[in-house]
Amino acid sequence: MLKKIEEALAAYCRRTGRAFERPEVVMFDMDGILFDSMPLHCVAWKNVCDEYGIQASRDEFYATEGRTGASTIDMLCRRQFGRAATEEEVKEIYARKCELFKQLGEPPLIAGARDVIDAVLAGGSVCVLVTGSGQRSVLDRLDREYPGAFAPEMRVTAFDVKRGKPDPEPYLIGMEKGGAQPWTAIGIDNAPLGVESSSKSGAFTIGVRTGPLEEGSLLASGADIEINSMTECAKIVSQLLLI
Repeated sequence: MLKKIEEALAAYCRRTGRAFERPEVVMFDMDGILFDSMPLHCVAWKNVCDEYGIQASRDEFYATEGRTGASTIDMLCRRQFGRAATEEEVKEIYARKCELFKQLGEPPLIAGARDVIDAVLAGGSVCVLVTGSGQRSVLDRLDREYPGAFAPEMRVTAFDVKRGKPDPEPYLIGMEKGGAQPWTAIGIDNAPLGVESSSKSGAFTIGVRTGPLEEGSLLASGADIEINSMTECAKIVSQLLLI
């Protein structure tokens, strides 16, 4: 494990041109990192596409995970209808998608996520949420499932950005909220677009393969280290907090 972390820190230094310092802020994606919600999101997106005559496969939404709902709907309309989605379509389709998602029940927590948060808080660093989601049914569970971890002012959601993932804006806003520089910030994400966003922001980026992604896909998207679980992530973060 220590050798893997040392290699990742060296990769970060080569990528950014400077050494990583003790993290002041650890930024967490939500779907697939805190909640095992992506299987339900994929079903809800596929169902709403079927209702609106949009061809899509359920698994393709793993690849587009991290986009805001508006961006996803616009992408689908451009592909299906050859035009941008209207503002009315975005509001209507996203509201229906959220309704379908809520009907599927509450997603379980990701195993090991609480351990990562506990390590961050015990080490005196700040937890920041950085998600492309605007799904209130999941956002509203944060205080209940992860009490004291994510203060309201330490959350970046779909409502806070102009350019969602893979643009670095979400993670840059996360650093700003946490008062950290890129070389003192960690981004934890499970999606290629999210990993790309974190990497472009200059944060040390941990890619966690909690979804059906090929091995190496998150490294290819810019992760400094790729792992398979949040349980493993807790061990890595604990070591980084000792820098």
